[in-house]
This record gives sequence, C-alpha cells and structure tokens, in this order.
Amino acid sequence: MDGLTSLRVFRDVVEAGSFVKAAERLDISTAMTSKHVANLERQLGVRLLNRTTRHLSLTEAGSVYYEQCREALDILQAAESAVGSQTDKPRGVLKITAPGWFANAKFADILVAYRARYPEVLIDLRLENRFVDLVEEGYDMALRATSEPSPTMIVRPLCKVPFVLVGSPGYLKRRGRPQHPREIGERHEIILPTYTSVDSVEFNGPDGVFTVKNNAVLKTNDSSMSLQLVRAGLGLAYMPEWIVEQDLASGALTHLFPAYTTFAPRVYAVYTSRKYMTTKVRTFIDFVSEALSNDDGFDTHGPSNAARKLG
Repeated sequence: MDGLTSLRVFRDVVEAGSFVKAAERLDISTAMTSKHVANLERQLGVRLLNRTTRHLSLTEAGSVYYEQCREALDILQAAESAVGSQTDKPRGVLKITAPGWFANAKFADILVAYRARYPEVLIDLRLENRFVDLVEEGYDMALRATSEPSPTMIVRPLCKVPFVLVGSPGYLKRRGRPQHPREIGERHEIILPTYTSVDSVEFNGPDGVFTVKNNAVLKTNDSSMSLQLVRAGLGLAYMPEWIVEQDLASGALTHLFPAYTTFAPRVYAVYTSRKYMTTKVRTFIDFVSEALSNDDGFDTHGPSNAARKLG
C-alpha cells in the first residue's frame, strides 16, 4: 500500500471528521480509507485515532503526527505546483457554493466565458442561502457576500454588490410612492431576506445618515421568490442590484431613492486554509476577479486583490 496515499487519506479523515466523509471526498470506499489509516498505525506502531461508533478523535500521538503530516503534504504540494504551474491546465470538477442571488444574467455570462476559456473544467455550482462548511461538505471554494469573512478561511475580495430598494408599478399605484426613505417604516410593507439582517437599514444620502425600521410583510431565504413577490406587488424589497437590473431597465420594477445608498456587502472568493491552491480554483478566482473589475457597475475598491488570510 502506497505510504504517501495513506498520509493523504489520514489527513482527510482528520479534517472531514469521519471515515465515511473522507471516503466520499477521496472517491474511494470507506473500507479502503480505514485500511490506509490502519497501514500507517501498523508502520508507526502507535494508534493515531480513537474510534467509536459515533465519534472520531486524535490520540496524543495522532495529534503530533497529523501536524507534521499536514506540513509535509503542503511542502510536497508546493514542490509539485512549482514544477507544474507553467504547464498544468485546469481540469476536473470545480465544486463551488454561492448565495442564491448569484442566479442572474451577469454571473451566467461570467460562467459561460470561463467555460469557453477552460473547457476541461466542469463547474458544479450549488446556490444556497446558508453557511456551508467547505471542508466538511467537500467544496473547492465559495463565493460569499459578507462584512465579516471567517478568520479561519483564506479570502480574496472581489467586489461590492449594492442592495437597492425596489417596488412594482402596481404596488406604488396602490400604496403610493414614498417621497423619503423615512416613510418606509411608517406606511409601507417590505419583503425581507432571511440570509442577511435588514430589520433596520441605514440610509446615506443628501440629508445625512439615518436608520429606517422595516415592517416585514413576508420573509424568505430565497431571492428568486423575493423577486417574484415584489414583481407581483406584495411589497417593497431590498434586492441585489445584479438581480433587478433587467427589471429596472424594462420598467417592471422601480428603483426607489437612487440618491441614497443602503447596504452593499463585499463579495469574497473563499477557500480553505491550504497554503496552495489547485489550478482550477486559482484560474476561476482570477477570471471572476478580472471580469468584475472590468465591469463599471461593480465597486472593486477596498482591500488588495491579492489573496490574503484574515488575522
């Protein structure tokens, strides 16, 4: 049995927290995963893992060995990357998680262009408005909109996406068009997303900065549903500008208070705390960053585009 493969399997078992999850990530059987770890324990003459039916933990020796094993594998991967970085083409499955509101024409165009440049990469994109553990669920990377990226992840800032307050012509005719943001909390009903806190929203405009409390008529974690509801006239809604651009251009929705700004979370590319990225992850992040920086509709100012670890 190959010792290097056993090292890699052992590392993945520890980081996944179970033999089953590690086997799924490695695309091998659970039995083979167990054999690799047993092979290491036999060679070392020590037990590395405490195993029960419900729990897996490192022994004292296993903890020391895991740290050395991880460092050694990172060094090896660095050497392989240094040799092959100039010639390796990105290929294989690139598993990405992103918020549901990435389902829009702008981001679709970016994916089409990336695929045209790198046809050997199969993008497996999962859109969901929940926190995803990249290691546990086997993702290569995430695209996340947040003001506080996780300090345990490596992040690269890409752009800001402004949320805009919109309403349908039918709703505005029925309820009246508000003339000032302060009227929202007094007279209007709002469709609120559950994936970000907007019970109260700070407006910044010609008359300064102030906070408006929102009266929710409905809350949902699905941005596509929010869009359908605001189109149908249920209420006003704060929507990512990406999603409503076409509706605003066609007149299907109206942008209220364009002289004011509200919240604009920064979008980050997020990946695990490995020291080196695979070619498919690196090229995708570079491609998306370039596409967004060339789009006048995005704010790409702020932290450096170089990948960094938040401390």
